[in-house]
Amino acid sequence: MFIQTEITPNPATLKFVPGEVVMERGTAFYETVVEAENSPLARRLFAVDGVSGAFFGYDFIAVTLTDQDWDDKKTEVLGTIMEHFTSGDPVVSIESPEIPEAAENPEDAEIVAQIKELLEARVRPAVARDGGDITFHGYTEGTVYLRMQGACAGCPSSTATLKYGIQNLLKHYIPEVESVEAV
Repeated sequence: MFIQTEITPNPATLKFVPGEVVMERGTAFYETVVEAENSPLARRLFAVDGVSGAFFGYDFIAVTLTDQDWDDKKTEVLGTIMEHFTSGDPVVSIESPEIPEAAENPEDAEIVAQIKELLEARVRPAVARDGGDITFHGYTEGTVYLRMQGACAGCPSSTATLKYGIQNLLKHYIPEVESVEAV
């Protein structure tokens, strides 16, 4: 098995591409070993000293370290991923519970639909290339609330991505959007 490794804009996170499907549908994001209870792969990754996050996309795994020193950990994480895929264990044994969206005002249904469409078509594919994901959490009185996952969570450039990238995109297409905030 050949696993390709890619850097991400977040120096604490590396993206691992195993050349096969990781998550058939959806994504999974773990920031603690307790959260990783339903994922044999995430539990294996958290057993590596210094791992502080694991994100699974369709065809990649993004792993975050607490100390950002990948020189000593890259080989160990690669071995852990390879060991998992050769074991035949599932990546996730049961579905991760979805984080509920904030309650929406029914009058905002059209705006929320437009926001979600833009996120799916323009934003999520771009951040997935960098080893992360951004999901819709809610919309209230002109403010869009998004959850940053994987390489996007804790990335030094995440604020710029939110404010100058996503916020400007949404404001351009949807005049009702005034700001974007991370949850």
